[in-house]
Amino acid sequence: MLKRDVMKEIKKWKDSPVHKCLVIRGARQVGKTFTVERFCEKAYSSFIEINFLENPTMKKIFSGDLDAKTIRKNISVYLPESRFIPGETCLFLDEIQECPEAITALKFLAKDKGFDLIASGSMLGIDYKRPTSYPVGAVQYIDMFALSFKEFLYASGITDEIIMDLKEHFVNKTPVPWAIHDRLMEIFRLYMILGGMPEVVATYFATDSIAEAQRKLQDILTDYRYDIAHYAVAEIKMKAEECYFSLPGQLSKENHKFMYSNVEKGGTARKFGSSIDWLKSAELIKCVYNTKGYDIPLSSQRIDDNFRVYPTDIGLLIGMYEKTVRELIIYPENQVLGSAVKGGIYEAVIADILIKNGHKELFFRKPETANFEIEFLIQNKDGVIPIEVKAGKSRSKSLDNLLQRDEIPYGYKIIDGNVGVSDKKITIPHYMAMFL
Repeated sequence: MLKRDVMKEIKKWKDSPVHKCLVIRGARQVGKTFTVERFCEKAYSSFIEINFLENPTMKKIFSGDLDAKTIRKNISVYLPESRFIPGETCLFLDEIQECPEAITALKFLAKDKGFDLIASGSMLGIDYKRPTSYPVGAVQYIDMFALSFKEFLYASGITDEIIMDLKEHFVNKTPVPWAIHDRLMEIFRLYMILGGMPEVVATYFATDSIAEAQRKLQDILTDYRYDIAHYAVAEIKMKAEECYFSLPGQLSKENHKFMYSNVEKGGTARKFGSSIDWLKSAELIKCVYNTKGYDIPLSSQRIDDNFRVYPTDIGLLIGMYEKTVRELIIYPENQVLGSAVKGGIYEAVIADILIKNGHKELFFRKPETANFEIEFLIQNKDGVIPIEVKAGKSRSKSLDNLLQRDEIPYGYKIIDGNVGVSDKKITIPHYMAMFL
């Protein structure tokens, strides 16, 4: 079974003496249902599961009064084997976006302290079948993604002990022994082409076949096409699909800024902007915005019409490229892959890692009139931290120039190499992005 760190968050929620109902949000097929089922099977003596996508009939449970007593009674009629044992029961409402009345009912069910309540959904950020009343203040949220790089390491047989040892090298800024470093880079490149979708990862480690895993990945991309067609409103269905599947072309340009004209000749924000908003709300993409400067909060200096778009899982992006690109990633000694394509892919995998690390806002810095670029800017207690990403080991002119500014405490250069320090510049290998 794939080890998921989100289990710790769910346990923390359950162990809290006063907890609201829990809503787990995330894109389709990132493992929400499987994770909740495995947790509840161990944590509760009674587990009641309702999946509104698999069993549309169950929507009738929420078709009348929405008080907890009535809903309990309706559940006992439709699921006669269910048992509400005080303090030992969890009700799981899966694919809740399919039943707006159930979303509305969360605020009433939350008042019933006789059982715990978990809901999950994959399109909760969009207006599809909007509930009549949203349960503001009655729920706690957890955002769930596909497997992070650290979770991929678990699946690869890398233990917590080894990861903690790597973190010591990161904190102390000391080189990793080369035998370990080389193995971590191999796993990192494998993660780049597979990503973290649970079914893809499980297939690879069960079959040891990249080809089999890629077939699963292509199936998921096909499912995502259907999801866009199913959930997006009529006027943006095709445009949202075109924007999403334009990502390889967008990231293969020398300038990775998202260009509507790359989606369609003459394309504009007026035509495609709502499609980007929809894809963000569906948690299929993350927008990283250019910023005018380095003052905190960076959001106050965001350039709204200048952004880059990355998928929320790197495997989905690589799955959109032809097979040759995957082969050139996994065998880095072959230098045929174009520098712009390679740069965009390495940016995307670092974005994947940062997003899954919990960075809700990411920024970059690229003035329109200067030969200067910092791929990512993050904020922490020390201030604004620049991150320059290199596919190989080339010079970091932009980072070197930026680190001359007094207000920048330090910065990271991420490379295909080992740990090193030069004044305020900290060099780390790609896989250590998981500690940022």
